[in-house]
Amino acid sequence: MGRDYMTLGAGEIQKRLAGDLVVLQQQLGTPRLWAVGAKLATLYGKTFPGSDGAKALTWYRHAATFADRSGDKATQVWVRGRAAIALGYEGASLHAADQLADQAIALDERPSLGRLNAIMGKAHVAAIRGDSLTATAQVDEGRRVFDAAGSDNAESDYAVPWWRFNVFISLMVARLGEEHLALQVQDEAARKLPESMPRFRTHLEMHRGLMLVRAGDREGGTTYARAALDALPIESTPSRFGCS
Repeated sequence: MGRDYMTLGAGEIQKRLAGDLVVLQQQLGTPRLWAVGAKLATLYGKTFPGSDGAKALTWYRHAATFADRSGDKATQVWVRGRAAIALGYEGASLHAADQLADQAIALDERPSLGRLNAIMGKAHVAAIRGDSLTATAQVDEGRRVFDAAGSDNAESDYAVPWWRFNVFISLMVARLGEEHLALQVQDEAARKLPESMPRFRTHLEMHRGLMLVRAGDREGGTTYARAALDALPIESTPSRFGCS
C-alpha cells in the first residue's frame, strides 16, 4: 500500500485502505498488528483534502493511539512525523501539526524518517507563519537527519529519497518567496524523480505557479498551476495535492 499511495489517486487508495482497516480491526490484539494499523490509519488520513483537515487529523490521532498501543517507538515517531509533514505541507491544522511534530521529536533523538518528517513539518508551519529564520533552521536540521537516515529511491510512502526531500523544501521556500533557491531544489527534485511518479512532478509545477502568484502575477500563476493539473493522468489525480 505504501507504493500504491505514491501512484494512485486518493479515491482508489481510500477504498482499498477502508477495506484493509475493516479486516485488520477484527484481528487487532498484538503489538505488530497495532503497528500495522497505525501506518494504515496514517495513510487513510492522508487521503482527505487539506480543506478537510479536521477529518484527516482525527485519523492521525487514531494512528498515534494505535502506535502507542503497539509499544514500538519507531512506529510512534513515524506516524506522528508523517502526520506533521502532511498537515504542514497542506497548510492545515497548523497547531496540531506543530504539536505532533514536537511529540515525534521528543520520543526519540535518533535520526529516523519519522524524525525527518516531523522536522520538515515544523519547517512548513514556520514558513506559513512567515518565520523564515525558524523555517530555514529546521531545513538545515532536516538535512542533517536526512544525511543519517534518508532512504534510497524506494517508491513508497514509507520512504524519503533525495528527490522527495527536495519536494518538501520546494514548497517551503516557494512559500517564503525564495525564488532562486526554489528553482534550484525543484530542478534537483525533477532530475532524480522517477518517471513513474507524475503526481510529484505536478507538485513541482504547482510550486512554480505559487511563486508566480507571490511575485504578483496571480492570474499567470493560477493558469500555470491549472495547466499542470490538466496535464496529469486522470488515474494519478488525488483529491488533494499533499506531500505524498
